[in-house]
Amino acid sequence: MTRTRPFLVQFAVAMTAYVVAVIISSVLLASLAEGPLRTLCALIPIVPMIVVAITVVRQVRQLDELARAIHLEGLAIAFVGTALITFSYGFLETAGFPRLSMFFVWPLLASLWAIGTRIGWRRYR
Repeated sequence: MTRTRPFLVQFAVAMTAYVVAVIISSVLLASLAEGPLRTLCALIPIVPMIVVAITVVRQVRQLDELARAIHLEGLAIAFVGTALITFSYGFLETAGFPRLSMFFVWPLLASLWAIGTRIGWRRYR
């Protein structure tokens, strides 16, 4: 049995901290000149993202075997889908398409993980 509610609370708190860190980082970056301090400020949001990562890994460790298999399948779909889409777009950039920020990769991966996990849950119903 998984403990979903504590996970959701911890995840929500960590994501809220991430949003606050992004805002703080953005405000500080607007007023700082190039240099090491500006680089450190750009990385402020990484601290709460580490907490998010730890929270997710803890939750996965608490899953039963079927749920783990479903999430592994979802992650496999996300990995392959992200690789295909990002590599394809990389080649399109050589054809003149606009360059995309690396910020697009994680939402793509997360979306494909959610879709892959949903497919897995339906398959094992």
